[in-house]
Amino acid sequence: MMNGDRDEKRWAGTRSTMIFVDIVTLDGAEDIPPPSYMTPAAAGMDVCAAVTEDTVIMPGERRLIPTGFAIALPVGYEAQLRPRSGKALRYGITLLNSPGTIDADYRGEVSVIVVNHGNEPFTVKRGDRIAQMIVQPVVRVVWNQCHDLEATVRGDGGFGHTG
Repeated sequence: MMNGDRDEKRWAGTRSTMIFVDIVTLDGAEDIPPPSYMTPAAAGMDVCAAVTEDTVIMPGERRLIPTGFAIALPVGYEAQLRPRSGKALRYGITLLNSPGTIDADYRGEVSVIVVNHGNEPFTVKRGDRIAQMIVQPVVRVVWNQCHDLEATVRGDGGFGHTG
């Protein structure tokens, strides 16, 4: 049995949640694949760059990279854009504002802010897998204004207070 078959069987019958999300491929990006899961058990979908020409990001520089698509998330969900770990490890490439949040009412092109923390220039080519996207439910908060908070063992200790 191949590993892919085993992964498929592992997901068969699970209680994973699926939602339907509208996506529009923008003009000029018809050759760019939509976000997609690269393995059956992947949490994030790879997102590809829709740059019109090779884009060089120098060390310490950041660039806004287009993806060529727009989405309409259902109310109660957000999409998070996150770095790809392999690019971070090999090249020092990551995303600023990470995770970047796409709200349910945003209808513009999804773009990613890519920064080069590496020592060498990094070139983003059309179709490169540049980020990953995860769709999550959103929990809304209703604040309960009070005078005191319930005491805990930790109390107000923070920023390294446990060692």
